[in-house]
Amino acid sequence: MTPWNCTPHKDRSEMKETVEISRLDGVLEMLRENTSASISDIAEHFHVSQMTIRRDLQKLSEQGQIVRIPGGARIERWRGMERTYLERLGNMSPAKRLIGKAAASLIADGQSVVLDSGTTTLYVARELRSRRNVVVITFSLAVLEELAGAEEIRLELTGGVYRASSHDLIGHGVAESLRSFYADCILFGAAAVSFTHGVMVHDPDAQRELLQAGRKKVLLVDSSKIGIEATYRLCKIEECDLIVTDSQISSGDLERLRRITDVLVAE
Repeated sequence: MTPWNCTPHKDRSEMKETVEISRLDGVLEMLRENTSASISDIAEHFHVSQMTIRRDLQKLSEQGQIVRIPGGARIERWRGMERTYLERLGNMSPAKRLIGKAAASLIADGQSVVLDSGTTTLYVARELRSRRNVVVITFSLAVLEELAGAEEIRLELTGGVYRASSHDLIGHGVAESLRSFYADCILFGAAAVSFTHGVMVHDPDAQRELLQAGRKKVLLVDSSKIGIEATYRLCKIEECDLIVTDSQISSGDLERLRRITDVLVAE
């Protein structure tokens, strides 16, 4: 017979599971209402630890209901090309995280940086949140969301027309804005690095004015994109002052790149 003041183990487990299911439903509802949310905001909303929310988000991600992003999550969307952006965000994410951390280390307190709208630069933005007196210039709405609330970061958003497929701005407004900036560093991505055709992209609306908006040009590209080709040429490899990539790059590709420019391997 169970004492009156003790809860059977099975009952406690069932209660815990019920609370967890209720919280998972609540997290989904919160993301549906806001599209995205940070781990800290979700944890504060449900009065639980950030570790608990990380586990919840992992379960929802495994169920295909959300997509993890640096520092939080976004609701999974199945409309149009937006899904493509979310899939790219998850592709090679461990490598992109290391590249983002290495790239952010190049930016000192008090400096200015232009961030491209690629998925890798989102990891850079996450690392920059703790910096002091840094100016970030971008046309990426994802970067804007990541740095929103970072008190020591001054955000400069370009003009332009919203594009849902990449959650960024495009058009003449972006180009005109970029012409008015000259930052300490430009951090940009690419779809491919071809040893024949140079740095390449698939995006016909790629902002080439970006490359003139700062002093030091740093290309962020994971190893899966090196030695392949894309649709449009962006610039020559030698125009990059530095390339940041991951440790999975082949020794042959690394040697070839280092004959052309400086390379930082993020580890």
